[in-house]
Amino acid sequence: MAPNRSRGAGRSSGHRYPRSARVGETLREIIADELVRIDDEHLEFVTITKIDVDNELNRAIVYFDSLAGPDGDAEIVEALDRHRHRLQSSINRQIRAKKTPVLQFRPDDVIRSAERIDDILRADRATHPAADD
Repeated sequence: MAPNRSRGAGRSSGHRYPRSARVGETLREIIADELVRIDDEHLEFVTITKIDVDNELNRAIVYFDSLAGPDGDAEIVEALDRHRHRLQSSINRQIRAKKTPVLQFRPDDVIRSAERIDDILRADRATHPAADD
């Protein structure tokens, strides 16, 4: 008697989020580790916050934040572009996929927007303290 297979057997359906999200998180970890090894003063205080990978794994947008703030974004993007080959090689060695996505670098505007909102709220609380009723 043949074993009873449920629908979708053999597929990796046990994952709760899409493959592109799993790959994005793996890439984030690899790139963050590699940035620690790169000796470039422009990348000293850079944090990789998120990576969006397209479904075909052709492109990955690498979002970053830094202590330099928006003023240093252009220099950081240039530095990341200079080290793109090294980052791609590190990814290729560690994930052993048929292809690795091409990396594009952008500042994480969501993080910066949240920081601006937090600053505004903090300033408002300082000038208008809440009455304790």
